[in-house]
Amino acid sequence: MSSLAHTETQAGAPPVEQMAPPVTSLEGVGMSFAKPSGEPMPVLDHIDLEVREGEILGLLGRSGSGKSTLLRIAAGLVKPSAGRVLYRGQPLRGPEEGIAVVFQTFALYPWLSVLENVELGLDALHVATDEARKRAMAAIDLIGLDGFESAFPRELSGGMRQRVGFARALVSEPTLLLMDEPFSALDVLTAETLRTDFLDLWIERQLPIKAMLLVTHNIEEAVLMCDRVHVLGGSPARVVASMNVPLPHPRSRLSPAFRSIVNEIYAALTARLVESTDASGNASRGLALRLPNVSSHRLDGFVEPLAAVLHGGNVELAKLTEMRMLKGDELFPVASALHILEFAELRDGTIRLTAAGRAFAQASDEERQRLFREHLLQFVPLAAHIREVLDERDGHRAPRERFELELQDHLNQGDADSTLRTVIDWGRYAGLFGYDDDTRTFGD
Repeated sequence: MSSLAHTETQAGAPPVEQMAPPVTSLEGVGMSFAKPSGEPMPVLDHIDLEVREGEILGLLGRSGSGKSTLLRIAAGLVKPSAGRVLYRGQPLRGPEEGIAVVFQTFALYPWLSVLENVELGLDALHVATDEARKRAMAAIDLIGLDGFESAFPRELSGGMRQRVGFARALVSEPTLLLMDEPFSALDVLTAETLRTDFLDLWIERQLPIKAMLLVTHNIEEAVLMCDRVHVLGGSPARVVASMNVPLPHPRSRLSPAFRSIVNEIYAALTARLVESTDASGNASRGLALRLPNVSSHRLDGFVEPLAAVLHGGNVELAKLTEMRMLKGDELFPVASALHILEFAELRDGTIRLTAAGRAFAQASDEERQRLFREHLLQFVPLAAHIREVLDERDGHRAPRERFELELQDHLNQGDADSTLRTVIDWGRYAGLFGYDDDTRTFGD
């Protein structure tokens, strides 16, 4: 057996009920970033969580909810603005050799071989050269890359490159493994294969790690892998729901118990999404409303088949992913956009079209544009604000920076940029205003 194999009980230990000791704990963790004005903008608010021995804890939330920031705080890579992190009962003051991270991107050095990339995982530990080589070869063998030691990243598929990332994390024989959406950059089949292989190693106790924290936006992935799931929501983000996943491995996506937990999580996420949207939409003249990164063409192409599925009623969001109308990571942004525009209503994990949404689905292209314009002006205050500013100015032109600065008083820079890109797309589709990317100027 590989030198990385571990004989202590881990995944086989009774997980949640017996309250195994925590490997890491976050106590009252908060995080803020500075606005252009210098005022703090809170991103995380009083997060309390524990990752216990023998479990995989899932952290779910929409894109931009602060999941990755929280993971970096747990890794000691970022210092929180408030609260503290404990690792093995002691305050975590920086990166700790018992903690390893697998990132979403492969993050490999292209000029190094597979073996050399994996050996880098031991660089900071000052392991002797012979021992480092032995442990790297064992990690490569364990993760299914035997025979590819001398290959370079350019010679590998996406799935194999991510296996190198896992091997590099495991070579240090960590106690805690933190994973930041490690399968999301892969195609569906490759992700499923790697996820299953890795989970098999965990269940069979072939990994040295005692606990894992998985950050993901994929609900089914969380239910497939995790023993417990925390849902992040709100702005600033906090843990808004927690649930156990008391299902034996291997888990079937088709089992009623599996579907029940998936639906419960969808309901929790949609409730918080609606709450967040409604609260931010009513604040600060609506400029605090973060718009999802969804193109008008995506909305236009989705409403008609959605209307055909709904038949005037509602449908569970989980059902739409089963029908492959949209992937899970695409569904929430699209559903959120339709809710904001009041073409649809989200409630308890279901979606239904409003009367306006049904009219939009049946309308001609010209009528759709008119309806979209009306709803954009009425329900997206930023779009109405841009149109108002243009109408007040001679020449009906305004620089993008004018609105960027306003948005950054309410949103972080990434959300402000994404929201502006979305409102530009929606405004063009609606014929509400134009935008010149070369001059970065709004106009008629």
